[in-house]
Amino acid sequence: MALEIQFHASRTAAAMPEPESILPIQSNGEKQEKDKKKLALLPLVFLIYFEVSGGPYGSEQTVQAGGPLLAILGFVIFPFVWSIPEALITAELATALPGNGGFVLWTDRAFGPFPGSLMGSLKFLSGAINAAAYPALCADYMARAIPSISSGAPRAVTVTATTIILSFLNYTGLSVVGYTAMALCAASLSPFFLMAAAGLPKLHPRRWGAVASDRDWRLFFNTLFWNLNFWDNASTLAGEVDRPQRNFPRALLAAGVLTSAAYLVPLLFGTAALDVPYSSWDSGFYADAAGMIAGHWLKYWIEVGAVLSAIGLYEAQLSSAAFQLLGMADLGFLPKLFALRSKWFDTPWVGIVTSSVISLGISFLTLDDIISSANFLYSLGMLLEIASFLWLRRKEPRLKRPFRVPLRMPWLIFMCALPSVFLIYVMTLASWRVLAISGGLTAFGCALYFAMELCKKKGCLMFDTLGEKAAPSNGSHGETTPGGGGGFRLRRQQRGGGFRAIQTDRHLAGLIPAAGCAVVDPDGDNSCRRRRIQEEEDMSISPGDIGGDNSGDSSL
Repeated sequence: MALEIQFHASRTAAAMPEPESILPIQSNGEKQEKDKKKLALLPLVFLIYFEVSGGPYGSEQTVQAGGPLLAILGFVIFPFVWSIPEALITAELATALPGNGGFVLWTDRAFGPFPGSLMGSLKFLSGAINAAAYPALCADYMARAIPSISSGAPRAVTVTATTIILSFLNYTGLSVVGYTAMALCAASLSPFFLMAAAGLPKLHPRRWGAVASDRDWRLFFNTLFWNLNFWDNASTLAGEVDRPQRNFPRALLAAGVLTSAAYLVPLLFGTAALDVPYSSWDSGFYADAAGMIAGHWLKYWIEVGAVLSAIGLYEAQLSSAAFQLLGMADLGFLPKLFALRSKWFDTPWVGIVTSSVISLGISFLTLDDIISSANFLYSLGMLLEIASFLWLRRKEPRLKRPFRVPLRMPWLIFMCALPSVFLIYVMTLASWRVLAISGGLTAFGCALYFAMELCKKKGCLMFDTLGEKAAPSNGSHGETTPGGGGGFRLRRQQRGGGFRAIQTDRHLAGLIPAAGCAVVDPDGDNSCRRRRIQEEEDMSISPGDIGGDNSGDSSL
């Protein structure tokens, strides 16, 4: 039961300070300096592109598993079943709650701290596992040119050195990573369009209708899923984006178009121009296909492009994981240590180091284990994310949503039902080994929450007090709910000619912010932690609230 503090309308003006007195005074120079550090639209597009795809590298196994027809249908139909619903959910929630942590914020807002913490653990481990594949892929491609590093200690040294170098690049700043992603995309995707142009005279469209006689559905769906998921990963750094309410939906749309073209163009031209056994379509076959169609020069370019793509994928995944840890520390799910930023680059260096070390340890597993474990954990997290999306629509219909999926609740349930069924199906395809690994990691995520709660009670670690209760759990004003956490958020609810402040979540430590820290931030500014995790409607008080107008939310 939410803690309610009733205010009488006649005493409101005297009891509450003017909105302008709550917000800190910020000079134009300070604001311009902060705006310079924001991630702009164009680099955000390419960060999302590398979060999801990075190019057609690794998608060849869809042809091996099902033949050209099923592979083409998979990359045409699957985005409508999975990618578009996921992107729409991300666009609505990332613009409504634009703060670092992304889906952790959403789940915490919908269901409370334990589900929010579990969501963070599932998605972080999934992202770390996924990121671990890319230094290993870099080493595998480099081994084609330098066979001596293909196995044993030389390969281990190569993977370790690659991880360290790429992690340092991430440390230099999110904007650096974003603009680097633009260059990496141009260099790694260009040879596929050249391959398509060279293969145009050799096309035989009838080959598109062929289906493999020995179909491997587990490999087919795992490969599709791995190549078309993680649309929501960029939401964990929404607090670093310039005008997220405007730029996030546009970036998701642009990245979706780019991703579709990156998969379909080489797939259509490669399968129609070449008559080779489907078993040849293994990871890395596009380089061989380019050599057959255009010559060795294009083969070498695609092999180099594979390394560049893996670099972009790792950078994007590492950025998402690091800022997710920062967001979880802001919410009090992790110690304050994880919220530390570099003095030079303003990047969450503890999160970067932690994510890199975990990814490095996982990178020595086989690629199949990496893909399957990441898919399973991601599926669990996405089921929780979909539930959070639907519950927030029902629980907080008046939450300001700059981008809103234009569907009513029955159609939203239908939109979410299709990807949910697919998620459950993908999970049933997991082997006993993947089930055991994923089950153990999920149990670890549950234990982590209770371990952190114990540390808070014992005082053995320092946590951000932003999520702590601002009032006793029971008393004259009511009582708090375990899932609701603490802290006050002022929301307008007319009741008897006045308004009331309702304790609905853990997003504020008190009614008045600390000195120099704003509560409201419509553009997602992250100059302080409280501002990173608030949406525009927080602390919203207007004359309409006092006078009885209940037409909608207002914000400072």
